[in-house]
Amino acid sequence: MADTQSSQISSSQGLADGQNSAKDSKFTDSFFSSSPVSLIQSPQVKDLVYWRDPKKSGVVFGVSMLLLLSLAAFSVISVVSYLLLALLCVTISFRIYKSVVQAVQKSGDGHPFKAFMEKDVSVPPETFRKHVDTLLTYVNKALKQMSRLFLVEDLVDSLKLAVGMWLLTYVGAVFNGITLLILADILIFTMPLVYEKNKTQIDKYVDIARTQINTTMAKLQEKLPASMKRSKTE
Repeated sequence: MADTQSSQISSSQGLADGQNSAKDSKFTDSFFSSSPVSLIQSPQVKDLVYWRDPKKSGVVFGVSMLLLLSLAAFSVISVVSYLLLALLCVTISFRIYKSVVQAVQKSGDGHPFKAFMEKDVSVPPETFRKHVDTLLTYVNKALKQMSRLFLVEDLVDSLKLAVGMWLLTYVGAVFNGITLLILADILIFTMPLVYEKNKTQIDKYVDIARTQINTTMAKLQEKLPASMKRSKTE
């Protein structure tokens, strides 16, 4: 009788662990699926990074790389000032040119930027509130994740974060933030094409690596004391 009761208790505990693990997994999946990272799944972004339109992708890649290289060589204030100065030079030169042409031809076309000046560039309150609400959702989810990790709700997840931060200290010793952004920009516009052409081989090795990591984490979870294992929250 005692053996039967103990087996029932252990099976119920295992079921609770599975349910909580599934709940945590669903929460994490929902967080990342609704985070800004999911922007890469939008058709416009996918068309850019997969170079469906080489001209458009080339322009976006070139402008972003030029901006990042400028930020690496100059301060943010200098880069912004030069960009605004260049824009002003273009608009002022075009304004003077059109004024001279109108004076010579004695035409009454008016201001060359009249069509743009008449457009409403104000942000509607509804649109602003919508974006603020979306941002607030991301912030709340990020704060909840940070609370879980830094308050060690799950020791394994907190250890993963600690290892990741430890590795980033070495990355930070070699690269600065702008260099990492430049590398990220290059990878964003190259890796999708590489993956698309070698999808089968890459998926095979990714599955092997994922299996090894999951096995290692499962063994680590088994060796932890019962009080440090994944918390059994409802």
